[in-house]
Amino acid sequence: MNAIVINILIVGGISFFSAIILYWVSQKFSVRENPKIKKIESLLPNVNCGGCGKAGCRDFAQSCVKADKETFAKLYCTVGGQTVMEKIGRELGFEVAEHEALVAVLRCNGTCENAPSKFEYVGLKSCRMAARITTSQSECPTGCVRFGDCVKACKFGALKLSKETGMPVVDTDKCIGCGACVRICPKQLFELRPRGKNNERVYVACRNTQKGAEARKNCKVACIACQKCAKICNEIKIENNLSYIPSSVDAQKYGKQLADACPTGAIHYTGKKEG
Repeated sequence: MNAIVINILIVGGISFFSAIILYWVSQKFSVRENPKIKKIESLLPNVNCGGCGKAGCRDFAQSCVKADKETFAKLYCTVGGQTVMEKIGRELGFEVAEHEALVAVLRCNGTCENAPSKFEYVGLKSCRMAARITTSQSECPTGCVRFGDCVKACKFGALKLSKETGMPVVDTDKCIGCGACVRICPKQLFELRPRGKNNERVYVACRNTQKGAEARKNCKVACIACQKCAKICNEIKIENNLSYIPSSVDAQKYGKQLADACPTGAIHYTGKKEG
């Protein structure tokens, strides 16, 4: 019995002194976190969407606290927007520049009607997996695969697959411009653009660089690089058989005119079509 008690005391003593040593080491080498990090993190929406370009909200908070004036000006929480950034700025003593709200646009209009399927894909219903082994079912090399990886990636319910067209549809009222759809689309069909005055935006809903006749064989609303849009606005560039309208083009001024001039309907204008 005495041997058992002695063993218990020895083990207990070793454990006690080990705990003391571990506590001393943890205190000696612990890194004191800046309390402002926790404060900034509490101001963030904590959805960890990655739209800010950081690993998550905590990483963003750490970047804000470490930032100088110039670096802080480049940081922006897409979910919290201007309101949250102003709160963070007040906490850290920085002024916050105005940031224009962004929204995702889909640069493809290869619907089931515009770009009918030429074959049936049999395999895992994943855009990324399908894109590794084949083109889109319309055979457009840059066309939407229509399996909805972007819908699954969106944490804000701003994307859905239309049963009528087979294409993802952006709900601009819910979209906060986090860029999840941009990052996941294997065809790079999504682009973040300024929301625009009165929600007016104009862009080319096509990324096909095939020559006109070949592009239209796969999709009847493909851009054919006819240059009619470039003649209306000299900011528009035609490269690799494809027109691109920069977000700097005034949609209020040119939007309707550009959309009306496009012979294939590749240019999308989100404003009023009449008047």
